Amino acid sequence: MTTASARITAVDTHDVRFPTSRELDGSDAMNPDPDYSAAYVVLRTDAGDGHEGHGFTFTIGRGNDVQVAAIGALRPHLVGRSVEELCADPGSVNRDLIGDSQLRWLGPEKGVMHMAIGAVVNAVWDLAAKRAGQPLWRLLAHADPEWLVSQVDFRYIADALTPEEALRLLREGRTGLAEREAVLLERGYPGYTTSPGWLGYSDEKLTRLAKQAVADGFTQIKLKVGADLADDVRRMRTARAAVGEGIRIAIDANQRWNVGEAVEWTNALAEFDPYWIEEPTSPDDILGHAAVRRGVAPVKVATGEHVQNRIVFKQLLQIGAIDVLQIDAARVGGVNENLAILLLAAKFKVPVCPHAGGVGLCELVQHLSMFDYLALSGTTENRVIEFVDHLHEHFTAPVVMRDGHYTAPLTPGFSATMHPESLAEYRYPDGTFWAADLAGREEAA
Repeated sequence: MTTASARITAVDTHDVRFPTSRELDGSDAMNPDPDYSAAYVVLRTDAGDGHEGHGFTFTIGRGNDVQVAAIGALRPHLVGRSVEELCADPGSVNRDLIGDSQLRWLGPEKGVMHMAIGAVVNAVWDLAAKRAGQPLWRLLAHADPEWLVSQVDFRYIADALTPEEALRLLREGRTGLAEREAVLLERGYPGYTTSPGWLGYSDEKLTRLAKQAVADGFTQIKLKVGADLADDVRRMRTARAAVGEGIRIAIDANQRWNVGEAVEWTNALAEFDPYWIEEPTSPDDILGHAAVRRGVAPVKVATGEHVQNRIVFKQLLQIGAIDVLQIDAARVGGVNENLAILLLAAKFKVPVCPHAGGVGLCELVQHLSMFDYLALSGTTENRVIEFVDHLHEHFTAPVVMRDGHYTAPLTPGFSATMHPESLAEYRYPDGTFWAADLAGREEAA
């Protein structure tokens, strides 16, 4: 088998779940018992070089089997495709998957099918970066601007961003790339941590983890809010006392409120100087976000982890509804659509602070922010990547934090590969952990 004739031979899927709800890790006002999960996909080839494409989308437990089934429905579009052609033009598979009219009917470009497409597209980029011997951030940052523009679907967003504007942004963004890359490799990319702020944690645990975050070099933490105002006032007071006045505290309501509630609740916490209010209401309510922004200023409004596609992001930016745009590496249609969203943010000059609260999301999204810094926005000012200190040990190239910064990964690929042992242990329901757990429950019953 020659490299030129190599084909995709298999698309393997795995339902991987971790029992994070038992320690209330990840708990918030809308999601009190999340089990961090990954609908995981592996693209196998007959190239003989040992490279595979790994990707996933993030869920929180039940329903992960539905997400895995959605990925499986895309298998006919992949098996038999030329590996060389796929890696040379990941946009081709992105267009084909989104263009399947019968599957598109389930969206279009939203929900379970769109997340499945994102998992597969991300796996293609992982394979392309591995074959190129580059971490994805470097592959993207050094890519030809014209080629990057060819990877973006401008349908439905051309009224806000044209291909010509995108090309100009990318050409301008390359100025000073080498100098910024040296800084990135030396210093890393700034992060903030949500680890102290899960809603189910005690005040003692919040205080301990918040102080530890400052000691670890973080200059911003985040607290979950929205279940009970009196509790939130107490927790914000506790957090502010723990970190002092010089540390930013963002707050996150996880879509809990109506628009009026969002304004009233955020203003009730204003004495503690919250930096931003995240997901104050439904992620689909563009006008609602704009109203919240007007009502809570100077507290910033941030959203994006549940925004379903580039079209909704476009409208949030057009109407001036947000101060901070939060991409998610696995919610939309993969790297290609996130390129479109990063370009939109650059056009509207809105800082991007990615969501990464979930298994593997830190590993993925660091690449996108690093590309943005090196070859598009050119700055890390008021830009931070979320960091959550859970489950990194299951990845072969886990994130490395140093003094509150993401260290630039050097392993080729998209940092998506999980250890085979982790897949075998936490695959649901037949992995060793879940088989023993379910058997124990049956005995107890």
